[in-house]
Amino acid sequence: MPLPIGQAARLGAYVVGKHLRGVKRYPLVLMLEPLLRCNLACKGCGKIDYPDEILNQRLSYEQCMEAIDECGAPAVSIAGGEPLLHRDMPKIVQGYIAKKKFVILCTNALLLKKKIDDYKPSPFFTWSIHLDGDQVMHDKAVCQDGVFEVARDAILLAKSKGFRTQINCTVFDGADPVRLAAFFDEMKAIGLDGITISPGYAYERAPDQQHFLNREKTRQLFRDVFKQGKGGKSWTFTNSPLFLDFLAGNQTYECTPWSMPLRTVFGWQKPCYLLGEGYAKTFKEMMEETDWDDYGVGKYEKCADCMVHCGFEGTATADSIRHPLKVMKAFMKGVRTDGPMAPDIDLSKQRPARETFSTHVERELAAIRQSNPAARKHIAGSK
Repeated sequence: MPLPIGQAARLGAYVVGKHLRGVKRYPLVLMLEPLLRCNLACKGCGKIDYPDEILNQRLSYEQCMEAIDECGAPAVSIAGGEPLLHRDMPKIVQGYIAKKKFVILCTNALLLKKKIDDYKPSPFFTWSIHLDGDQVMHDKAVCQDGVFEVARDAILLAKSKGFRTQINCTVFDGADPVRLAAFFDEMKAIGLDGITISPGYAYERAPDQQHFLNREKTRQLFRDVFKQGKGGKSWTFTNSPLFLDFLAGNQTYECTPWSMPLRTVFGWQKPCYLLGEGYAKTFKEMMEETDWDDYGVGKYEKCADCMVHCGFEGTATADSIRHPLKVMKAFMKGVRTDGPMAPDIDLSKQRPARETFSTHVERELAAIRQSNPAARKHIAGSK
């Protein structure tokens, strides 16, 4: 993984230590959603389809610090919603840095120019700006014209102020491999530090259900993309080499859902960052009471097409520790883009999907109204 030496060493020592102690399940990165409110309404997003009473909720600074202390992950990725809408975000970031945690602050960049001076460059801090391709591709994905230019300007501004800056790029069905490769070339030319790439997850609440990739399309698309850039070696990805190899159909992996656990305004999300099938009050409860064997590709219908980094990077990382020569080969030679693909997981015995959205929304609304007398009065007055 193309990380600064100090960061790579700390993360590597953490992972190796867990393996040497025989720890089976441990987090790599805390995924934090301190709010769900956003200033965009992307058609492929399933994160903002909530009533205003929920969208108005925020995790406090204290809750954010408790989350990292509970799980002990060496890094935190702060998403949402749009995290720059949280008024305590500079304090939250600084709190994590004071704990020597690596912080990736994800943003659509619409507020970055206004907010950037609230932050200081640090070896522990990275801006991750959402860009799903070139101007036409990205503005279409986020359903608003002009966002690409704002994000591109924000990258240049952040770099000029000395920040480590990367992008997170989600790929959907219909993406043109040649065009996507040209976009990566452009990002490299402006001095970007890295690209986190992943296929989109088929959120059941997303407005657009027509452009999510299935597994077969994902593997072929990523082969076609990497083929444009010497097996991906032309660009700097933050993803691990074996995860990229997995995207191109060269590895058969099951997901590791606990490797990137999500703390959100609802609690600790079961079973993973992408799939909300219930919530626990504590990290320990989530780890011990989640029926992990019920989830994953081939086990549950909602997981069938998932190849997203937050589920499979943990698997690729563990494989890298077990097979260092394999990861070195993938790093040196790049992703193989031709020849037979690895066998995929059988989907014939997966259990059917169940609807859970309404249940946890109703539960959260009841809790909000119970703790907020003004809300209860408003509800009573509206009847």
